[in-house]
Amino acid sequence: MSHLGGIADDFTGATDLATNLAGRGFDVVVVTETGLDAIEQDPGVRARLSGYEAVVVALKTRTAPVPAAVDASLRALDALRALGTERIYDKYCSTFDSTDEGNIGPVLDALTEALGVERTVVVPSFPDNGRTVRGGILSVHGVRLEDSSMRTHPLTPMTRSRVAGLLRPQSIRSVGEIHTDTVDAGVAALREAIAAVDADYLVVDATSDQHLATIVEATGDAPLVSGGSGLALGLTPRTPRSATPMTVTAGRRIVLAGSASSATQGQVRHAKERMPHRQVDVRALATDLDGELDAIATWATQQPEDGPVLVYAVAEPSDLIASVDAAAAVERLLSALAARLSGADAGFTRFVVAGGETSGAVVSALGLDELVIGPRIAAGVCWASGTTDRAGTGIPVNVALKSGNFGTEDLFSTAWKELHA
Repeated sequence: MSHLGGIADDFTGATDLATNLAGRGFDVVVVTETGLDAIEQDPGVRARLSGYEAVVVALKTRTAPVPAAVDASLRALDALRALGTERIYDKYCSTFDSTDEGNIGPVLDALTEALGVERTVVVPSFPDNGRTVRGGILSVHGVRLEDSSMRTHPLTPMTRSRVAGLLRPQSIRSVGEIHTDTVDAGVAALREAIAAVDADYLVVDATSDQHLATIVEATGDAPLVSGGSGLALGLTPRTPRSATPMTVTAGRRIVLAGSASSATQGQVRHAKERMPHRQVDVRALATDLDGELDAIATWATQQPEDGPVLVYAVAEPSDLIASVDAAAAVERLLSALAARLSGADAGFTRFVVAGGETSGAVVSALGLDELVIGPRIAAGVCWASGTTDRAGTGIPVNVALKSGNFGTEDLFSTAWKELHA
């Protein structure tokens, strides 16, 4: 029986959580949305996955319509329950990416109701990546969320910094706060505060890994916790065991950067100086996506095979086309490109993918039902392995799924050093 089940609202968030769990000694696997079918239908799959200490379900619900996000999350919960999971970890972005309509609040409401939970902590902090909450205010590398680059996010612009203020419009439940002084006072004081505060959701301050460890210990065996992946840094496996080894492939390498975040833009600019690169003509996608796909695929296969190549959407702020349609078109293009290049003729088997929505589209296009977690590349970023769905003849691939704002400037160039055959 699996001790911990994670429900992540995008694919980079799933591997982000799995990376931190693996670092704490959990034998963990990521199951994609298509992999839920096997859990529901195949007792053998359920028995095998139950052997993992932690199972994380990767969903594409961060910006989905609220009913679809809730339904997918409840389906994931049912699958994890079928594995005998004892605790649920509702994982959302450490910058609390959502709008007043959701989806963090509606999903959390649905999970608390399904589990019969009255009170749940809300802990988006991930200090290792500069996300901290103090006095209920979420900051990114010391800058209030509303003043960070997230203010102009094309899908979930974050114009407020108080987490409770972000959550209240989305939820039917009450929201309270527990501040740093209480967390600093230790486990007993925090446990008392959690019991005493008159609210269903408790936004708990955390500015260090020690704070996260205190929160984890204070919540004990609560059936549901919620937060960014940082909270996992306070968890320990009930039954430590050797991690399932990741398969390392030897094929060609490519970076697919669909994210428009400022961090990814910097990574693109750094990589452009070191590898062959091609920018997606986003405007052309509206009228000739197939033509752009053919052109980029042909270009990629013609590049030297001994190094990675880069395909990107945005390198400078002036490149950004802030529309949902444009973002969706880039996802379709890059996911179709990954599927085409992963074929035997092209020979690309190692993919770095930047952007949560792009990562979900790429993994789905490759037909990866499960991801085995491998070495850490950066905080919240790791290599993973899976097998593509090719009509019964799967091709092993390695993928590194990077949240848009994560990673050092040189990540696209240095990530490959962590792949050891």
